Amino acid sequence: MKKFSIIAAWLFVLLLGPIIVLSKTPIAVVSGNTIQLINLLQRLSALMAFSAIFAQIVIGANISKLFKVFGSWIRKFHIFQGVIAYFLVLIHPLIYVLFNYKLSGSLDPFYVFTDICVLCARPYELHYSIGRIAFWLVTLAILAAVARGETWWKKNWRKFHILNYFVFFLLSAHAWFVGTDLVNASFVYIFWIETGIVLLILIQKLVILIIRLTKFKNIVQ
Repeated sequence: MKKFSIIAAWLFVLLLGPIIVLSKTPIAVVSGNTIQLINLLQRLSALMAFSAIFAQIVIGANISKLFKVFGSWIRKFHIFQGVIAYFLVLIHPLIYVLFNYKLSGSLDPFYVFTDICVLCARPYELHYSIGRIAFWLVTLAILAAVARGETWWKKNWRKFHILNYFVFFLLSAHAWFVGTDLVNASFVYIFWIETGIVLLILIQKLVILIIRLTKFKNIVQ
């Protein structure tokens, strides 16, 4: 029953955004237009990726408490959820590659994944670049987790968990400036609730870190 409650809550978080969007834009409405259908799938993958990263942070931040209740299962679920989160983060730009191909007839994955700029000619290119940076940071975090079994890396890989927070806030910025569902208020309330929770978790971690550093400094003195 405990495991079911976690899985049910996780599915609710992941699917709430798509359910809201599909209630206003059913697949049947866009099924006759390939470009609109691809765009809808891209939007749904973005909403789910955002919520999956949120869930990963919440579970990771409370893993010790959850371990006492659910045992080692929760760690396995955390890994599984991380794989799902990365799959959603990956599938979103891949669908964008397909979207651009259908629009222009040009297949250019390099533009979608690697065309990063800071002083961009157009503001929207900076907003896309933020998403690209988030993708490569989450890829780095995944690679760090995959290599956690290596002897030289066992003590250090968890430090890369901090990348999840950078990824989340970069995705927040990317979604805010690019995401059409935030503009249409379909997902905006969920967006702010999840962003607020992650911000509170980060503040809590920073406060704990400051307290520990202060205590350590007093001991040394």
